[in-house]
Amino acid sequence: MRIGYARVSTVDQNLDLQRDALTRSGCAQIYQDKASSRTTKARPELENMRRALRPGDTLVVWRLDRLGGNVNDLITIVNELMAAGIEFESLTESIDTKTPHGRMFFTVMAAMNQYRLDVIHENTMAGLKAARARGRVGGRPPALDEKGVSDAKAMISGGMTMADVAARLNISRATLYNTLNRAEAADAKTAASAAEVKGTKKKKAG
Repeated sequence: MRIGYARVSTVDQNLDLQRDALTRSGCAQIYQDKASSRTTKARPELENMRRALRPGDTLVVWRLDRLGGNVNDLITIVNELMAAGIEFESLTESIDTKTPHGRMFFTVMAAMNQYRLDVIHENTMAGLKAARARGRVGGRPPALDEKGVSDAKAMISGGMTMADVAARLNISRATLYNTLNRAEAADAKTAASAAEVKGTKKKKAG
């Protein structure tokens, strides 16, 4: 069975063009989404269609970008379909995974996308390495600085609940818990190092 999928990015756009093309191509059923977001979570009909597809069916779209909001999404969806025995066809680009040309297209697209991701990863790692060499450390800044941690401890000692302290500092309770745990671990490590140094000095003095 040929099943069509149509999507417009805003509710103001019209699905007629896509729907007419899919009907002419022989689609027995057409699923339609009107969603401003490109993420699959915001497209309920896409998920309904995927649950309805069976091995031997062909998913048909008017244009590639109607199925995937980006190359990675598109490749992921089509690969999952093919693994389940479902073919894919895009009318505008004349791509059909039942043909060697169509399968080659997605193989090359997947390879190019992986290359792009690898380059981004390498550039990111090189940037972090260069930053560390200059004494800068990457990653998210801490939610609370040293004074913030001290203030949080003081408020908790004064009888405030964790929820109240988190609200006062404008952070989540989970962030407050994690920050205090890290601070406690750092203090314990510092104390252990100090004790070790003190013990070493005593041995040398003895």
